[in-house]
Amino acid sequence: MRHRVLNIAIVVVAAVTPLIVFAASMPSVGSLAPEFSLASQEGTPVSLKDYRGKWVVLYFYPKDFSSGCTIEAHNFQRDQPKYQQRNVVVLGVSVDSSDSHKQFCTKEGLNFKLLADTDHKVSTAYGSLTDLWLVKFASRHTFIINPEGKVAKVFTEVDPKTHSEEVLAALAELQKQSGGSR
Repeated sequence: MRHRVLNIAIVVVAAVTPLIVFAASMPSVGSLAPEFSLASQEGTPVSLKDYRGKWVVLYFYPKDFSSGCTIEAHNFQRDQPKYQQRNVVVLGVSVDSSDSHKQFCTKEGLNFKLLADTDHKVSTAYGSLTDLWLVKFASRHTFIINPEGKVAKVFTEVDPKTHSEEVLAALAELQKQSGGSR
């Protein structure tokens, strides 16, 4: 009986304890964005350095096929022409596998790159890994990275329904301040 009570207590504590974001702190505005190379849904490596000279929207999301993540991805897909017009590439990152991303992209009609951070290193480097002891997933955070590779804006409070529009508005302001979309 005592063992069962202890197990229940552990489950309750785990459920009510706030989420723990893994060790690394989040890169701040003006700092160099942490470099990375991750496999895309096609299985090919994608590196941040591949996009120097372009604006990058690097968004972290918890899980392929979940409702909020699907809504957010659909909105980024819907707005792809607007991102392309601004010389912006959108990259999604979760801890799901490339295979999961491929299935997600196929099912949902997504044609931008989703990156597999299966070892959690990139999510950790961006201060965007949530650790629930038994389960780890990417927190819903977004980073706008300028053409020089510096963090220009950080979003930590993300509403999947309106986030793409919010990012586009921020990009318009940032690009205006920097003198264009370059």
